[in-house]
Amino acid sequence: MHTDIDTLFTHLWDNYVTITPSAEKIHSLLKSVSGDAELINDHVAFRTFNLDQTKLSKLAAHFESLGYEAKGDYNFEAKKLTAKHYQHTDLTKPKIFISELRVEELSAQAQTIIKNMVKSIDQAVVEQSNFLYSGPHWNINKADYDTLLSESEYAAWMAAWGFRANHFTVSVNHLSRFDNLQAVNNLLKQEAFLLNTAGGEIKGSKAVHLAQSSTMADKASVKFNDVSADIPSCFYEFAERFEMADGNLYQGFVAASADKIFESTNAK
Repeated sequence: MHTDIDTLFTHLWDNYVTITPSAEKIHSLLKSVSGDAELINDHVAFRTFNLDQTKLSKLAAHFESLGYEAKGDYNFEAKKLTAKHYQHTDLTKPKIFISELRVEELSAQAQTIIKNMVKSIDQAVVEQSNFLYSGPHWNINKADYDTLLSESEYAAWMAAWGFRANHFTVSVNHLSRFDNLQAVNNLLKQEAFLLNTAGGEIKGSKAVHLAQSSTMADKASVKFNDVSADIPSCFYEFAERFEMADGNLYQGFVAASADKIFESTNAK
């Protein structure tokens, strides 16, 4: 387990930008336009399978050991996902959003592929501090990837990329020279970055205390057993939080919006 939160996030970020070069470009762009020395990261998201070796709680343990606490529970019926978010007592630390695929809801064929992938993962490996950015622990051929893709984009993404940050998220509230999320989106479009338009370019609103947008995932090369292929990797998200009736900024997530954010890695 990690002893230092900041070191963990540095490793996660370094691993993430190797397959998400657009995030590094946007990060630099926003820093230069806002004049901020550092960008505040709203949350980091992770994906996993709900099997014993890899279930959500196994990933969460890494963050709980660093002072994070479970806060919200979410269900994505159509995508067959269960999720939780975690917060640190120090709210300047990024929130953590972890989802897991309910493998038992997939076809027998897809279940077999996934179970074969994770069966050799040793528990000691899952507890190692670098597990959260260790990538795939299996080899898979392109046909199996395509089988998973036909049923669950999420399952296919996990098969290709394994354990790593699926996305980082810029806190728009902390950007000095941007009034709102729309202003960030306008700049990104002006600079020819592709935004996820599923469910609208901005998901959520002041009414639900959270507005989110994201880029479409970059494409990066994956070496399957038999071939290499360019497939969607990771994306960058932007979040604007609004005050609740008690005057505090909302810290949770909105399932209807998150549902559409997941589509940032869609291959189609």
